[in-house]
Amino acid sequence: MAFFAASVDTPEENKKFAEHLGLDYPLLSDPGKEVAKAYGVVGGDRQYAQRWTFYISPEGKILYVDRKVSPSEAGQAVAERLKALGVPPAR
Repeated sequence: MAFFAASVDTPEENKKFAEHLGLDYPLLSDPGKEVAKAYGVVGGDRQYAQRWTFYISPEGKILYVDRKVSPSEAGQAVAERLKALGVPPAR
């Protein structure tokens, strides 16, 4: 299983953000918003990406999209969704 976050901010902004929070996972940059547009998290007049979580199979199939992400509850929500999708717990 792989876990990462993506942002429409620049790599420099994301590096500062990741260092500030002490993130232990990759934070990918998409300042041109090509990927964000492809996944539907930006569009029209919206400048910033919506905070959604995508669960994608190893084959690249989107299994579930959580469109109501709460940062304070995201960890628990991810654990519950992975369990519901049949993903075994990490060892």
